[in-house]
Amino acid sequence: MKLLLETLTHKKYFVPSPTWMMRQAGRYLPEYRDVRQQAGSFLDLVYNPSLAAEVTLQPIRRYGMDGAILFSDILIVPHALGQSLSFEEGEGPILNTEDLSQICLNHIDDKFSKIYETVSKVKIALDKNYPETTLIGFSGAPWTVACYMVQGRGKTGFPKMINMLEETPQNLTPLIDLLIESTVLYLKGQILAGCDVLQIFDSWAGLIQDKKRFEQFCIEPTKEIIQEVRKDFPNTPFIGFPRQVPLEWLEDYITKTEIDGLSVGEDISMKDIKTDIVLQGNLDNKILLSGGRPLRKAVQNICSEMSGRPYIFNLGHGILKETPPQHVQDVLDVVRQNI
Repeated sequence: MKLLLETLTHKKYFVPSPTWMMRQAGRYLPEYRDVRQQAGSFLDLVYNPSLAAEVTLQPIRRYGMDGAILFSDILIVPHALGQSLSFEEGEGPILNTEDLSQICLNHIDDKFSKIYETVSKVKIALDKNYPETTLIGFSGAPWTVACYMVQGRGKTGFPKMINMLEETPQNLTPLIDLLIESTVLYLKGQILAGCDVLQIFDSWAGLIQDKKRFEQFCIEPTKEIIQEVRKDFPNTPFIGFPRQVPLEWLEDYITKTEIDGLSVGEDISMKDIKTDIVLQGNLDNKILLSGGRPLRKAVQNICSEMSGRPYIFNLGHGILKETPPQHVQDVLDVVRQNI
């Protein structure tokens, strides 16, 4: 029985809770660093299906996670659309904003096909060696991906995007529409390649301060993506992650997008979310970094709060690169003993 998949599809809950962690395959793991060095650049790793499949599987081998999330990046979509992309050490992603006038759907499979190949390799390995593990695919939400595309980088915040939202929101519509269309194609391809569950990361949803704009640029695009994917794949569960939005906005997000699970950041207490759908989260990654008794206590508190509700244990954001691998094991030990 795939506990994570069963939790999402049948609204059951299990004790101990099914567990995976955002960025569970990443720089905190020595085995990941070895593969990254072998690959060269981050993008070389993402587009090498054998190596990307290997790092996807590393936390499954080490920890026995209930979910294996595809190793990739939310900016593969703009890269496939034709926007130049690089990842610089200490700078994060850098995109060429001059390319925006040229982006199109003409050659997206040139990039997407490598990701689908990774999914297929991971699926084969999981079915053979870890059949109880759920394979999670993902994309960025159009709003969040557009933030990077318009700004060109993330380290400076997104003042260009905020200015467009306030001054000329109509100018965002063609870009959002293109991202909806390409993301639908991308997610359908991931399902065909073997993904069981899909998560949509709206990491910068919290930048929007107006509820009507939140509905226009976050809720509606996510709703459309899910509806279009479900025309061909009605049984694929979706997890939404509208990060750092007000608690009182979440009910509309849940009901209008028709997601199956809500990933919750550390800024919101999950016990305050009144919903019957599956919740996922929300351990603070800084507490995970620190470890020790405060970490064990925080994990116990979350498990206690979520007792009796359909729940997947996760973080409120991705694992920090400085996190000792033993701290992740410590979390799993507490969750799995919480019976």
